[in-house]
Amino acid sequence: MSTLERMAAILPAGTFVEAHAEKAKDGILTLELEADALAQALPRLAAEAGFETITLVTAMDHMDADGAVKGQRFEVCYQFLSLAHGDRVRLLLGVDEENPKAPTATKAFAGAAFMERECFDMFGIVFEGHDNLRRLLMPEAFEHYPLRKDFPHRGIEPDKLYNQWNRERGGAPS
Repeated sequence: MSTLERMAAILPAGTFVEAHAEKAKDGILTLELEADALAQALPRLAAEAGFETITLVTAMDHMDADGAVKGQRFEVCYQFLSLAHGDRVRLLLGVDEENPKAPTATKAFAGAAFMERECFDMFGIVFEGHDNLRRLLMPEAFEHYPLRKDFPHRGIEPDKLYNQWNRERGGAPS
């Protein structure tokens, strides 16, 4: 049974499309899904399709250099590996800029926890159902998402948060 056939067996009919070749240049089967279909598929990937390992959770920001967005601004990418079948599958989910949410993979794949936290921290995408979704790399009080394309190239005022924390802990003025 092919990778596509295994995936078609666990996804509701008509809820996915095979991604264009430009999104699958590496030869990995890449499917675009809606959030509901993805949420239904995640718990079935290991037992029914043989994908026992999650290898990647990340996001892409589709804002162009002029600040324009065609379609949905973000795309969340989940990638899985089947050791038994020797293949991989990539699942893509388009996410709104106004309400960036995606289903968590942590209920079926515990290894997704830190990848989802990093994605939340860098892009601001909320993984619904994640039990410990909080900043991973940036301070909790940090108000920005550094991998979004609208994040300033020069960064933000680096001392603003430090000075606030220093005042709160009674440290010497800098």
